[in-house]
Amino acid sequence: MLTYKDRLAEMRETKIRHTLEKQKQNGFTDLDDFGTVPLPEGYGYGITPKYSESGSFYGYSGMCENFCILMDAHAPYVDPMEMLCGRWRDMLVNYRGDLHYLPEWRKKDPKVKEFLEGGVTNQWSMRWDERNFPYDHLKPLQKLYNISTGIDGDAHFACDYRIGFSLGFGGLLEKIRKYRAINPDKSDFYDAEEKTVLAIVRFIERHIAEIDRLLETEERPEIRESLTEMKTVCESIKLGAPKTFHEACQWAAFFNCASRIYTRDGAGFQLDVLLLPYYENDIKNGILDDEKAKFLIANLLLIDPHYYQISGVDENDKDMTNHLSYLVLEAADSINISCNVTVRYHENCDKEFFKKAVYYLLKNKNGWPRFAGDESLCLGYMKTGADKVTARSRIAVGCNWMCVPGKEFPMNDTVKINIAKVFSVALEEMRNEPNKSSDRLFELYEKHLARAVEVTADGINLHIDHIGEVTPELVMNLMMENTIERGEDISRCAELYTMGIDGAGLAVTADSFGAIATRIEKEALLTWEQLYEALDSDFADERVRLLLASSPKYCGGDTISDDYAKKLTESFVRTIRSHKMPEGRQLVPGWFSWARTIEYGRTVGATPNGRRSAEPISHGANPNPGFRADGAVTAQSNGIAAVQCAYGNTAPLQLEFDPKLCEDEIGVAAVSTLIKSHFDKGGTLININVLDKQKLLEAHEDPRKHPDLVVRVTGFTAYFASLSPEFRQLVVDRFLEGC
Repeated sequence: MLTYKDRLAEMRETKIRHTLEKQKQNGFTDLDDFGTVPLPEGYGYGITPKYSESGSFYGYSGMCENFCILMDAHAPYVDPMEMLCGRWRDMLVNYRGDLHYLPEWRKKDPKVKEFLEGGVTNQWSMRWDERNFPYDHLKPLQKLYNISTGIDGDAHFACDYRIGFSLGFGGLLEKIRKYRAINPDKSDFYDAEEKTVLAIVRFIERHIAEIDRLLETEERPEIRESLTEMKTVCESIKLGAPKTFHEACQWAAFFNCASRIYTRDGAGFQLDVLLLPYYENDIKNGILDDEKAKFLIANLLLIDPHYYQISGVDENDKDMTNHLSYLVLEAADSINISCNVTVRYHENCDKEFFKKAVYYLLKNKNGWPRFAGDESLCLGYMKTGADKVTARSRIAVGCNWMCVPGKEFPMNDTVKINIAKVFSVALEEMRNEPNKSSDRLFELYEKHLARAVEVTADGINLHIDHIGEVTPELVMNLMMENTIERGEDISRCAELYTMGIDGAGLAVTADSFGAIATRIEKEALLTWEQLYEALDSDFADERVRLLLASSPKYCGGDTISDDYAKKLTESFVRTIRSHKMPEGRQLVPGWFSWARTIEYGRTVGATPNGRRSAEPISHGANPNPGFRADGAVTAQSNGIAAVQCAYGNTAPLQLEFDPKLCEDEIGVAAVSTLIKSHFDKGGTLININVLDKQKLLEAHEDPRKHPDLVVRVTGFTAYFASLSPEFRQLVVDRFLEGC
């Protein structure tokens, strides 16, 4: 008889096999490990999207029509080893034509090839409706400062799953029809939302039919029983609200598949709190035990690595850790794949639970869980004007970002300014000035930063003003406050508009200022003319490059570059927070580069810290590789804690290290101390890869040797074998020895 343990082992093997098949199908992908399963033989589903004359599709009808086409093309996925069903295979964005996300198999499509080979790639690559909402006037400065504009950035906010759990898909349909009658002038909105829900219901119906098909031949009694229960659950939640723990998990799985297919949404919910009433009720009624609950949670984590938060405290500083919090950790341990589970730490949190979380980090060495520091996040967000209740309800549901479920439209992790490029522009402007100095360079840097923030804010306002007409969030609208009631996209009726702007390239810029101040101004080992000559030649003279590269580094410990990192942070925060926005909107600063370090580096020439032209910039708030030989982990933690922007958005501490410790009490205590110390000093988020150096290097040389190796690349986790060689090298370069 198959046990849960047996089934989980098979499920994990299937996941790894699928990962390798997807890599073969799509090539390397420096993105989240999505919960997709491989596409059928060939490519795509043979669907033909309905494009407008612009070569894309927009608005309520255009997005809805093509979502329904793609949703209906998704074959059901039922693995008899699992107790939850459903997977997704493809995103609507792949048909919108953003070449950044276009996989290889889509490029083989005759129509796509016609676009690409016909020299009209701009039509195909632009997801934004520039015909109706142009922004040519912003593009020169956006390009000059290498800004990720956020224009048509997708789904970077969080649903309130309580809405869906309480209504179910049938209740959502009733709600849509009720408010359509109240707001007859919003028929386009309600028609699109109704069709969206009906497409999800059809998706569920296909799974019910597939379960029936499997039951015709399944002979194993435990699997027949499981499939029969799965069918009953699907029939119950097709239109009804979930009533049991199993039904709530399956409902979330179906919704997650739909939201991923629509705009790759990955924001989950407070897993242990929202599922607790279902768990407790089922335990009371004798229809659930802990082993089954853990299996179902593991199955939910397998279906898609949405970002889930567990533990934390409420607005009264009361610990929210419960028995289900422990079960989530145990479930993640039992499947041990790429899990985006965040533990919210606070001094009042359950200490045994916190130790258990660190234990699993050390035991599995797969980059989970990660840890968020409640105090700095809460107090920082309250500085935007939010009360404590709101700040505490803001949960970790993205790579680096938090969001108030159902209420906030933050655009987090879509808008970034490459300050290394801003610095380079300032340095070039100073070239012909007679009186050069680091002080004058900083003045010019701040002037250009202000221009960069201004044009970035203009792009943000353009996005918010018109995204509902371009890419309305038809799936996520279903579980947001005010959307259905008003007949408006969430971009137009959110309660909170706190838009994040991340800075990237902090270490490159801080170390460049530090190198100038040290080698030119303090020691007089180089002149300004020699510096410009070295940069122009991309360090043809290696001696000059090494002289600059050996200057004191950010995170070196009270260095001049540490001082500059703090000064750059203060400047970044002040410039962003002082920028005037339309009423109800405000900008919130943070430090984060996501996976764009290679992309951003290509736009920046050689820099005074010894970095060659087009090399990657530094990752997020992290120091440059090789910043310190001894005590590096502690020094990095201290340095990053000192550059927090302190308005509720993060500057994550990203660690790749071999602590040379086991998952025993000593090892857990050492890493726990590191985490708590970082948060005590103001840190906000910690992503840790506990790695075996030899295994990491072997996998970098030949990923097939360790196909199950998972790393937390940035905020997200991915299988190391799926990453490009360039990105694998970045992870290797970040590796630190010891604790």
